[in-house]
Amino acid sequence: MLDFLNEANWWCLLLLLLIAFLLGWLLSRWVLKNKYQSELDKCLREKEKLRNGSYKKANTTFSKPVPVEAPKAIEVAEPKSIEKPKLNFESFGKADETQKDDLKKISGVGPFIEQKLNSIGIYTFDQISRFTKEDIETVTELIQFFPGRIERDNWTKQAEELKNQK
Repeated sequence: MLDFLNEANWWCLLLLLLIAFLLGWLLSRWVLKNKYQSELDKCLREKEKLRNGSYKKANTTFSKPVPVEAPKAIEVAEPKSIEKPKLNFESFGKADETQKDDLKKISGVGPFIEQKLNSIGIYTFDQISRFTKEDIETVTELIQFFPGRIERDNWTKQAEELKNQK
């Protein structure tokens, strides 16, 4: 009989330890979740502030009203019109949309860049293969793409090879 009571005590003790462990584990998860959730909310608020900081209206601050004086005559310089460079189609030829090649076959040209090239009148591999250094600089400026990318990816050589494969 004494052995049975001793064994029952061990089982009760084991059960109490298991319950204490589970209770501690659940409470710690709840506390940590609340702690990290508040930190996450704080980060999201900071992210919103930073994102809104790029908007002009979000950067305005309201302070005490400043008395307005009568406007003075101010000379305003006319803004200089920035002229976009013109392509020299005589050096590499003209083409239209009916002659269009799939320029995305050139490494470094994706759908967006192909659209930009088409918008300035470049449709074929033949045109790209005939680019001079000046043409490359002009195209880079017109499509507003990474400077040096056309030369680094060697579009002219790739276009020549693709032109010969047709």
